[in-house]
Amino acid sequence: MSFRVVRNSKFRHVFGQALKREQCYDNIRVSKSSWDSTFCAVNPKFLAIIVESAGGGAFIVLPHNKVGRIAADHALVGGHKGPVLDIAWCPHNDNVIASGSEDCVVKVWQIPDGGLSRTLTEPVVDLVYHQRRVGLVLWHPSALNVLLTAGSDNLIVVWNVGTGEVLVRIDCHPDTIYSACWNWDGSQLVTTCKDKKIRILNPRNGEVLNEALAHEGSKATRAIFLRHGLIFTTGFNRSSERQYSLRAPDALGDPIVMVDLDTSNGVMFPLYDPDTNLIYLCGKGDSVIRYFEVTPEHPYVHYISQFQTPDSQRAIGMMPKRGCDVSTCEVARFYRLNNGGLCQVISMTVPRKSELFQEDLYPDTLADEASISAEDWIGGVDADPQLISLKGGYVSQAQSTTLTVTKKSNVLDKMAPKRGGPKSLSASTGGSAGASANGSPVTVNNGDGGSTSPANNGTQQITIGGVSEAQFGELRTKFEEEFRKLKAIIVKHENRIRSLEATVKALTDRGLTEVDGAGLAPAAPSTSSSPAPPTSLPPTSDDGTQQQVAGGDAGQYRNSTLEPDEV
Repeated sequence: MSFRVVRNSKFRHVFGQALKREQCYDNIRVSKSSWDSTFCAVNPKFLAIIVESAGGGAFIVLPHNKVGRIAADHALVGGHKGPVLDIAWCPHNDNVIASGSEDCVVKVWQIPDGGLSRTLTEPVVDLVYHQRRVGLVLWHPSALNVLLTAGSDNLIVVWNVGTGEVLVRIDCHPDTIYSACWNWDGSQLVTTCKDKKIRILNPRNGEVLNEALAHEGSKATRAIFLRHGLIFTTGFNRSSERQYSLRAPDALGDPIVMVDLDTSNGVMFPLYDPDTNLIYLCGKGDSVIRYFEVTPEHPYVHYISQFQTPDSQRAIGMMPKRGCDVSTCEVARFYRLNNGGLCQVISMTVPRKSELFQEDLYPDTLADEASISAEDWIGGVDADPQLISLKGGYVSQAQSTTLTVTKKSNVLDKMAPKRGGPKSLSASTGGSAGASANGSPVTVNNGDGGSTSPANNGTQQITIGGVSEAQFGELRTKFEEEFRKLKAIIVKHENRIRSLEATVKALTDRGLTEVDGAGLAPAAPSTSSSPAPPTSLPPTSDDGTQQQVAGGDAGQYRNSTLEPDEV
């Protein structure tokens, strides 16, 4: 009788290989913060790593072709006043990244193509609401410009980055929030908290749909939604042994699988590939990357193998499937940082002899286009993420790579005016600047202390800093006239100074002692203590005033002693 001993799986022989050192990134001062975060974010264009920075928080952004040793003075993204705790690339715009910091502010940045040539300190928008440090930022998988943030104030805030306003405020956690994850279409949210509980929430109203004890240990736990609805968690048991579990959303308290892993004390971060149902477990301080496959048959979570390195890891980031090399059957790529400053690139491949596109390894994957807008999502619309085929390589279909933020009038709009030229104020009678959705007039904050509001006769009145448009025009005209007069005075004095310098230079070159044109004899030495009376007056300027030469001694001119600086 024959029977199968080894499980049949095309990912059974996945193996990792580290690239050569010259193909990696070196001399990176990775953050020494004790916050439980991966400290690294990757997309097909850039690699971002949180680094140590004096006087605030910063992270470095590197194009993938800038390998080798990174200069110590390389340009950073450094606008935070406290250490940066978490960063996340926007899934729908590879040039946009969000960062949360200990300064309680979330900033959204626009990175130019090709990387940074100088330190970037001006974000696209500041999101100010949290009262304590922000340790988690997470983008919505299918809705454009929807960002989730969580802080040590036990709050979850869902933002519309396109307007800079808060969409949802969730206050159901009694303690610090460790992790959060959207489900496949972004209609639900799973969170883990310091109170050891795992919760499934409705992200539009904050309603708790289900909750249960996650792991009995007191250390940090993490949870992620899998593509088909199951929940995978990592944590610690009562003996501080690391373990993972697989749960169904409607039976959180009864895990399908609960497995003890080892006795290490580093928090494990589950990195999930929805295309292949592979889960990679990367622990902070570990020297291995374990990977598992989730299947419908028992034991549901199958251990495949592990990638071993000689040194421990400090931070790690996973490349989206769009950035993997399909020609070499690469199914995952990791960017792993150690304490020595080396960012090691690890490629996970499935060996295949054929050079053709392997459709079983590369089903349609997540695209860089959003399915719905933020307004549609908060209105109750759910949509699966857009998918693309990787056959022939990834080609971006995005129409624009610039994040546009339209500030609305709201209590949270506390951004200081940016330095630069005057803003152009414009409004349309049919747009949001002139009327609200029901036709009632609204006042739109321009972000510089001014506002735009419709007058009773239908025309718009623009107020800037409490000054009306007409008064502003008068003040501008007055200031321009004063500037013109001041400029005329400066030009007049400049001509007078040039005339004096020319006269002194002429006297010095000719070696004269008098200016009346009659006496050419050299100056005789004086025997008295008082100066001799002048034989003639010094030349006068155009306005009739006498020119004073050589410190006020107008009667004697010594040969080659006058300098232009003495006038």
